[in-house]
Amino acid sequence: MRDPYEVLGVQRGASAAAIKSAYRKLAKKHHPDNNQKDPTAAERFSEVNSANEIIGDEDKRKQFDRGEIDAEGKPKFQGFPGGGRASAQPGFEHAFRGGPGAQQGFGGGGFEDILNSMFAGSGRGRGGPQGAGFDERMMPVDLDVAVAMTVSLEESVKGAEKRVRLPTGKELNVKIPAGVSAGQQIRLKGQGETAPGHRPGDLMITVSIAPHAFFKIDGSDLRVELPITLYEAVLGAKVRAPTLSGAVELSIPKNTSSGRIFRLKGKGMPKVGGTSGDLYFITRIMLPDGNDAELEALMEKWRDGNTYNPRSDLG
Repeated sequence: MRDPYEVLGVQRGASAAAIKSAYRKLAKKHHPDNNQKDPTAAERFSEVNSANEIIGDEDKRKQFDRGEIDAEGKPKFQGFPGGGRASAQPGFEHAFRGGPGAQQGFGGGGFEDILNSMFAGSGRGRGGPQGAGFDERMMPVDLDVAVAMTVSLEESVKGAEKRVRLPTGKELNVKIPAGVSAGQQIRLKGQGETAPGHRPGDLMITVSIAPHAFFKIDGSDLRVELPITLYEAVLGAKVRAPTLSGAVELSIPKNTSSGRIFRLKGKGMPKVGGTSGDLYFITRIMLPDGNDAELEALMEKWRDGNTYNPRSDLG
């Protein structure tokens, strides 16, 4: 993945507000619902979400800036305490596992040689009376590979096919099942690392869901802040409201206050058993930008004849 600062088009010293603003603008621009004829929109939308997941989070941003994690949020190898840095290449990792490349490190002696010297004289190493070499197949070897993958909310609900890059450089197409949840693991048997005399390990993919531009996940439910005008709140109206399956018309009754909640049953996240959570809309009354003399005059006239105190219960 590209540098998240580059993806969002912000400088490394940008404020959190600038990052949030850039993310919202790009998420709206590349949202698949707004680019149904562009087959690459979903990929760009996912990239924007992934970048925001790194630098939109204060802790992850600090880790990325310090070089502790990469652009995908995966930890970078920092080397041994008190020693020099080592290259995080597959051969280096195998030096600990007894697999291919194990005889390249440790001052010219591989992991096998170290173990043989430990068992010398016991009849189990090369230097023992029986002259039997150390059998690396006797050692437990962890050949599983764990990677993280971020999917968009729409991809988690509808399913998708995404490409994942392994630490070894190998790339695979992975089918994300519909209804996958954050933290869920997908196991691909036999797609991990290999070592002579051992069965191939498995690939373990931990799924996370990228923050959405306006949907907020709450368990199996979804929440959306729905802006409405002052006249829609007072007079009532039918307004266009988003759902995962497309926009709907939501009826706003007369005298609707900010913070009023409307529920659409079964329009949330899929649940085990084939059911779904609910979708909640929370109204937010939005006034027009700038000063409006006519509106101010109307409110002054209305105030003089209709005084009330909505804060009377607060003491």
